[in-house]
Amino acid sequence: MAVPNVIPIAYEPRHRTESIGRYADGQFLASVTYAFPEGFRLDDGWEEHKRLYTVLHTFDADGTYRDSDIWCAGTWAEQQRNPHGDDSVLTRARVRLATLLRSLPRRSYTDIAVRPFRLTFEGVLFGLVIREDKDEDGTPETWAELYPDRLAFADPWDGTYDT
Repeated sequence: MAVPNVIPIAYEPRHRTESIGRYADGQFLASVTYAFPEGFRLDDGWEEHKRLYTVLHTFDADGTYRDSDIWCAGTWAEQQRNPHGDDSVLTRARVRLATLLRSLPRRSYTDIAVRPFRLTFEGVLFGLVIREDKDEDGTPETWAELYPDRLAFADPWDGTYDT
């Protein structure tokens, strides 16, 4: 089945798509996620390159991308040095996410459907990107992948994801 023009994403409370929905001006997709810059190779010191981002993408009612608010809360290394408390990287990221979500008027958490988009911020790919590859039998496969969260959406295009 071909990739639809608008990709459904199912709202799942207490899971990876718990911060998606609709608001007065359209739709939103938000998360807190770790990411490496594109092309990064794991080696010594990788902990300083793995960064935690708070992300809010907004779309119009038809799912066309509008804008993103992307903020780096810190690195994996910082989180390991200070894993608890109000000043931990994870706490800062979660507070920022809550603030961003509260800023959306008439916000409701529900399924969304958005068009593919992509942008690069601080060398990190963000977006809902169409991917193509071949399976073990050489049959072409096409799916949409949310970056940097690495959630894959595919046939039957019902909004559920695979990791």
